[in-house]
Amino acid sequence: MSLTAIGAAICMLACAGAGLGMGLATGKAAEAVARQPEASGKISSILLLGLALTESTAIYGLVTALIILFVAK
Repeated sequence: MSLTAIGAAICMLACAGAGLGMGLATGKAAEAVARQPEASGKISSILLLGLALTESTAIYGLVTALIILFVAK
């Protein structure tokens, strides 16, 4: 049981990395909008696409951790 918990914890590192990446991307997008307010629509659309792809990585990590915890024995 302890090795499966360690494996699930390692899978959850994907969630931590995704959270850090999403925070950095949002901060950079806010800086970009502050520098060029006329390009805010384009910046927002690119940001949302990047955040969706980053969030999918976190979801894959979560699903993998849940599979390890509840299916693998």
